[in-house]
Amino acid sequence: MLLSPVEVIGYIASALVVASLAMTSVVRLRVVSLVGSLVFVTYGVLLPSIPIILTNAAVALLNVWFLRKEFSPNRDLGAVPIASDAPFLLDFLRSHDADIRTFHPGFQPPAAGDFALLLTRDGLPAGALIGTPEGDVLRLRVDYVMHAYRDSRIGTWLYRSGTKVFTDAGFASLATVPASEALRHYLLGVGFVRRDGELVLDLRP
Repeated sequence: MLLSPVEVIGYIASALVVASLAMTSVVRLRVVSLVGSLVFVTYGVLLPSIPIILTNAAVALLNVWFLRKEFSPNRDLGAVPIASDAPFLLDFLRSHDADIRTFHPGFQPPAAGDFALLLTRDGLPAGALIGTPEGDVLRLRVDYVMHAYRDSRIGTWLYRSGTKVFTDAGFASLATVPASEALRHYLLGVGFVRRDGELVLDLRP
């Protein structure tokens, strides 16, 4: 049985809404849900059906509002120094061990003397950073953000306007040799530069 163009649009809208529910990234969920709701509005106009139009127009506006908040320069991102042997940090790293190893295949728990940060979003744990101090250079061993928040630009914030957390701890630069191509691409995207076989970010003018 052939579907009418209106039915095809309805099925596409339904598929987009279902797909949005399968997204683990908050930003991608909102974007796909926004597109789905807009397609549903089109479907409602073609029927026509006022309830479908009103409901999905409201959903679209909510998605726009949440996405605007997500990318707002005033969003609540943080980096809190934490002891490298703090039970909370160790539990967090252990629970995300498999995901961490996709970027850091040789991941090892923090060692005594390591510098550690708990990365937060809206006051909730979103990731962790671990590095080994060498004078005023911090050699990064782990830079990890949970999948749900990887589109929230936490790294962009941390390595730009959030670098005070490093300079306050006495570091003048960050350096690392990425253990994966995905990590290399990410660090180059947030401001690191290639230097002497590693990636480096200068923290002071």
